[in-house]
Amino acid sequence: MSGVGEILKAVGDFGRFQKCLVLLSVIPCLSVAFHQFCQLFMVVEVPHHCDTSWILAVGPNLTEEEQLNLTLPRGPDGHFEQCSMFSPVDWDLDSILAYGLNHTEKCSSGWVYPSEQPPSLLTEFDLVCDRKDLNDIAQAIYMAGLLLGSMIFGPLSDRIGRRPVVLISVFLQGLFGLGIAFVPHFYVYMAFRCVVGASVSGITMTLLALATEWIGVSSRPNAVLTSHCCFAIGQMILAGLSYGIRNWRLLEIAGSALIFAFFFCMGVLPESARWLVTKGRIEEAKKVLQKAAATNKRSLPPELLEQLKPEKEVKSGSFLDLFRKKHLLKVTLIMACAWFVNSFVYYGLSLNVTNFGLDIYLTQLAFGAVEIPARFACIFTLQRFGRRKTQAVLLVLSGLVCLIITGIPEDQPVATTVLATIGKFAASASFSTSYVYAAELFPTVVRQTGVGLCSVSARVAGILAPLVRLLGQHHRAIPMAIFGSAPVLGGLLCILLPETCGTDLADDTGDGHPPAQVCENATSSSQNGQVKGKGADQDNESTKTTYF
Repeated sequence: MSGVGEILKAVGDFGRFQKCLVLLSVIPCLSVAFHQFCQLFMVVEVPHHCDTSWILAVGPNLTEEEQLNLTLPRGPDGHFEQCSMFSPVDWDLDSILAYGLNHTEKCSSGWVYPSEQPPSLLTEFDLVCDRKDLNDIAQAIYMAGLLLGSMIFGPLSDRIGRRPVVLISVFLQGLFGLGIAFVPHFYVYMAFRCVVGASVSGITMTLLALATEWIGVSSRPNAVLTSHCCFAIGQMILAGLSYGIRNWRLLEIAGSALIFAFFFCMGVLPESARWLVTKGRIEEAKKVLQKAAATNKRSLPPELLEQLKPEKEVKSGSFLDLFRKKHLLKVTLIMACAWFVNSFVYYGLSLNVTNFGLDIYLTQLAFGAVEIPARFACIFTLQRFGRRKTQAVLLVLSGLVCLIITGIPEDQPVATTVLATIGKFAASASFSTSYVYAAELFPTVVRQTGVGLCSVSARVAGILAPLVRLLGQHHRAIPMAIFGSAPVLGGLLCILLPETCGTDLADDTGDGHPPAQVCENATSSSQNGQVKGKGADQDNESTKTTYF
């Protein structure tokens, strides 16, 4: 088709140019980790009770203890009720002391929190009692933003390019992230979080495409997994940042300001040469390839650049292409399911960090730290077992751990947290596998659309995950039972996918067949040069999928 694959080999698989690209992804990955989980530390449970200051009008000299004893009922455990109070009356203080108050009602004048408590989302917007569910609803709306971003930025980057979408997403994340720190109402907070969520999808998907299409065969997954490790480090930084900054507005400013450092580097952010060629923009592709070669201190022979020829008819992939071809339909449906259950169990565990019984900051630190070996473990499991087996086993393992947690007694927080950490390990490793696997399964012209569709599926699961947590009000084991069952089923479906280890990336949808299962003889294929498709008269000049 284009010869871009051979030129990219001449440019260098992982030279200084590609390393700069990976380095550029560090700042967005750290920022994405912050926005993904920062709300967990802004809604920390604190003691509270109804505001009963009405009684001070008739008893201004009452002590706080006397006020609470007269106006708040006590529960079976002997503590004051947090969500109800005695109904106010027009009696004088002597009558109240003589007869007492018997009728109760819900808090009608707000709540009182410890005076030494720093401002949080919970205390500032009263996310307690009947309003407690707004916390999970807000998290679901953020996930809806991720879904919206998947639907918008996936096809948009296939249409206008990877670089513009990254820059748009980074700008939106910085602007609305800082704006969250100044919102006056909780509903405005939820709207801004939705926009930030959309920008997160734009950043993660598009950086994945740039890494896949610029970095060479052997280094491509290592680069993607490195960016995922930066996401894990971002979670660990979040634990320390939220521990040191308890004021939620200052925490939001500190976490959102980091992304603006990216704008100082945006001048060196490259466009995808492969995307430019598929769009017929050959001269632009030549310029960016020459720049990459110069950065890597390589020279490109003019005759090699002349291989870049536009197709007679430049084909742009569409959403419907994923369903017109039988092999693409199968891949699309199963990968969408795999991403759904993967996201479901990942967020089911991550958003439950406050419910495992141990210190929330230490638990978050452990959850972030465990992702680093999980990401790097993918390098060895994908090398030894291939994509399909790795994806299936990791999904099943993460589900089984959640099912085991349902049988752990509530008074065993250490055992629960250890199992949850193992589940987070498996879910994180599975997520990294999904990114590499999906990028290899979909052709270039619909790669972003295909990955975007998978991301849509994952975001739907992300929306449902915080809502499923609400079922814990009926029985604490229900959410984990649901979070555990789904990935087990999804993992079994992954067995039906084709193996892509050591095969060529397809540039268009016209091949008519899935990637060949040639993982076993990938070594000999790579030694013999380029792997041919079924049509011997047509060179498949795409870069190869990752061979370890």
